[in-house]
Amino acid sequence: MDHADGHAPAGGTAPRRPRESAGGAAWFDDAAGPVVRPYALTGGRTHYDGVEFDLVALIVTVDAPPAPVDDPLAAPAWAPEPEHEMILELCRTPLSVAEMASDLELPLGVVRVLLGDLLDHSLIQVRRPAPVAQFPSERVLKEVIDGIRAL
Repeated sequence: MDHADGHAPAGGTAPRRPRESAGGAAWFDDAAGPVVRPYALTGGRTHYDGVEFDLVALIVTVDAPPAPVDDPLAAPAWAPEPEHEMILELCRTPLSVAEMASDLELPLGVVRVLLGDLLDHSLIQVRRPAPVAQFPSERVLKEVIDGIRAL
């Protein structure tokens, strides 16, 4: 409990109180940043319904497709959020999904949803890891050993 003079009691610390930023978001300390639930960045979506983004898949930004001619009957154009723009900037050179989540300091699920948005608009390319090489069968190994012994 604080004293009347605003200082913490002896031997204790004052309880943390969030402070308000200019935008009204609560900040618990200077390093924390605003407290925003991750699903707010994805419009409430928790996963992408398309392809699965493997942790080691490499993502690279592709040249933007040409802008379509304005059609008054067409749906409004998709406008990327700042997080989408950050991903596009990071992926000018290939970057893994795991590295991207770390660099953006966002949960992996949120990054996967944002990547899905970019993939749907043909703004990124996904380079999936090569499948794990299968080991040769025991028969093939035995034939190789027999061949070496015959030398």
